[in-house]
Amino acid sequence: MKHLVIAEKPSVARDIARVLGCTNKTASYMEGKDYIVTWALGHLVTLADPEEYGSQYKSWNMDTLPMLPEHWKLVVIKQTSGQYRAVKEQIFRKDVSDIIIATDAGREGELVARWILEKCGNKKPLKRLWISSVTDKAIREGFSHLRPGKDYDNLYRAAAARAEADWAVGINATRALTCKYNAQLSCGRVQTPTLAMIAAREAEIRNFVPQPYYGLNISAQGIVFTWQDQKNGSSRTFSRERLETICRSVRKNGSSLRVTALTKKRKKSFSPALYDLTALQQDANRKYGFSAKETLNLMQHLYENHKVLTYPRTDSRYLTSDMAGTLRERLKACAVGPYRRPAARLSMQEIRPDRSFINNAKVSDHHAIIPTEQFVQLEAMSSDERKIYDLVVRRFLAVLSPACEYDETSVTAECSGEVFRASAKLMVTAGWREISENLDFDPAEDSLDFTSASSPDLTAGLSRLKNGSLLPVSAAVITEGKTAPPSRFTEGTLIAAMENPVKYLEHRDSSIIRTLGETGGLGTVATRADIIEKLFSSFLMEKKGSEIHITSKGRQLLSLVPEDLKRPELTAQWELRLKSIAQGKESDQKFLQEIEEYTKSLIRQIREAEGTFRHDNLTRHKCPQCGRFMLEVNGKHGKMLVCQDRECGYRETLSRKTNARCPVCHKKMELVGKGESQRFVCSCGYKEKLSSFQDRKKSQGKSANKRDVANYLKRQAKEAAAPINSAFADALKNLDLPQK
Repeated sequence: MKHLVIAEKPSVARDIARVLGCTNKTASYMEGKDYIVTWALGHLVTLADPEEYGSQYKSWNMDTLPMLPEHWKLVVIKQTSGQYRAVKEQIFRKDVSDIIIATDAGREGELVARWILEKCGNKKPLKRLWISSVTDKAIREGFSHLRPGKDYDNLYRAAAARAEADWAVGINATRALTCKYNAQLSCGRVQTPTLAMIAAREAEIRNFVPQPYYGLNISAQGIVFTWQDQKNGSSRTFSRERLETICRSVRKNGSSLRVTALTKKRKKSFSPALYDLTALQQDANRKYGFSAKETLNLMQHLYENHKVLTYPRTDSRYLTSDMAGTLRERLKACAVGPYRRPAARLSMQEIRPDRSFINNAKVSDHHAIIPTEQFVQLEAMSSDERKIYDLVVRRFLAVLSPACEYDETSVTAECSGEVFRASAKLMVTAGWREISENLDFDPAEDSLDFTSASSPDLTAGLSRLKNGSLLPVSAAVITEGKTAPPSRFTEGTLIAAMENPVKYLEHRDSSIIRTLGETGGLGTVATRADIIEKLFSSFLMEKKGSEIHITSKGRQLLSLVPEDLKRPELTAQWELRLKSIAQGKESDQKFLQEIEEYTKSLIRQIREAEGTFRHDNLTRHKCPQCGRFMLEVNGKHGKMLVCQDRECGYRETLSRKTNARCPVCHKKMELVGKGESQRFVCSCGYKEKLSSFQDRKKSQGKSANKRDVANYLKRQAKEAAAPINSAFADALKNLDLPQK
């Protein structure tokens, strides 16, 4: 008898098949002596659309809401139905004794496989492969420690409960809003509070009034001392009059600083923690401008195709104790290119398991992102893949490196009854900082700032002082600045805010704050990138440069959505309940019963609410298919015209952002127009036809071949045809909406 292995993606299936010796390859599975390996293509099965539950749901009507199925139905996704039939055929082979689930090791991965098995009506016993990397070694070890499938039944119940609850709340609220206001409006328990955070930040910026603040620096024997408030320790004050009085007193003839305290300490600075997905997305956005989705996709390639990094969808920044013995082998594997010398040096030294990076209590499903034991071929990676790999490897090497040691000299002095301080840091041993040379760490993670570190001369000058020393004051200068508003969100900072949305809670309840901390904030590391993409694709927010701005549609939506759906508390409470279900501490049926009652209350609120929705981006361009006026929207990749009629769905690209650089100012240009009239346009005023651009690049020896150009234009057309609705686009697109 044979074992059937179901992987999530073909690339992972190929790796597993190779390790298991499955050499007989077909279009839908690979077979060997003892194993058959097949795959899903992401989800092959999903929850049924509303119309599957009755003909009354085929048209959008407020009277049919809420839709709350008594028994949930699963349907095969049309686009991947061929692979579903192939998997089902293998499941019911008479020579297959059991099923091994080898989908991604997480809640959603469990759902992918279990829905397929449930739809097929499988009765055969289940086993589970649970691994964090897809190297040959990890696969072999995973198959030698397979777990019974029943060990993950509760995880499946939590995954199914999440999907059904999101369907109930999202589909019903979206239909209710769309019917009431006759506009494409969607909401959800994660995307709506995320949008509300962006609106809250914009309100902060709009209402911000800058205030001038002041400081005082005095010079004595070539050393600059900074005034410090004795009450609160701040070096700033909003009272200029106060500092002017102090300054006049300090400037008096014969004024001197008297040293009251002098300390010199040898201190240590330790590397920032290993990466989880959120921290990696933040750094990749800040350093390279990658979107959260781009970083996740690049990580997925490095995990699945190159097999040089571990599982990306992790929320932990720690390793487990049983991994300590693998660190030397991982160092040897990544000892290539610029990492050869530091990795080789570290692999020759004793590696001490330190609680700063090894902590079993802080690892749930998956450990931090680190290199695998797989041999690395840097030349096989794309430029962007190299950048992500570089971030992870440098952080890994830094964590295993010795601490950075430095001497900090601090002097406290008194003049005219006021306190002044001066300090200097002098690096003694670079330690992990030598590994991270030229790498711009996030200041929030790196408390030691050497960008303004003092020179050895200044350090020596401070060290020569003694308690009671009198230093004549040579100058006193009042400094001035203005308070700045909070920065607009970028994708990196929005990901961070989703992970820790405590600041945006309406009520600072300690239990809710604790819940958000336990559940990891809004959404999960696996879903946040998709949530951000959905907010862009449904035109609720837009990008201006790297900054995120809420659109008029987004602002209006927030004014119409029930208050509960805008609060981070809701998703935090859901995630905590789902976690309890996964741990077997709570019933999924009880949770779903409460969701039904909550959905009913949402529909009542929307039905009884007063409000209007107005398209303020309406143009005079008529849709060539239905004749209605079209809307101009700023998509993530450029400007588009979109028909206001949801049933029509026609859209037309006006311009697209490209990576082509302007020959005048070197900024990225936009591609506008259609067909042969396409041309590049730059913000500096430069214009150039696409054909002229290609000729110029050809003459410079940098032209793309015809296939590359064709592929680019094909991608452009594909993206222009992609769904522009929310997460529920596929569920909603075939439904009839009554017109006013």
